[in-house]
Amino acid sequence: MKKVSKLFLAVFLLLTVSACGYDGKYRYPCQDPENWEKEECSPPICEVDGACTETLLGWDPSETSVETIAVEETVAP
Repeated sequence: MKKVSKLFLAVFLLLTVSACGYDGKYRYPCQDPENWEKEECSPPICEVDGACTETLLGWDPSETSVETIAVEETVAP
């Protein structure tokens, strides 16, 4: 009887988790790379509601360079 209830619980949890699937859409239009250059995703228009691409992503996608910090490697003897 315990095996049946564990199996039922496993199937139920699997169905519950699979129902929360990714539908391929972005929550905000300015998160979509196709909209990054649109007027609604460019300041000052997007600053009104906080929907700027930089704000939503946490980084500026127009920057092509990445700052690197030199790290000195040490080798243990």
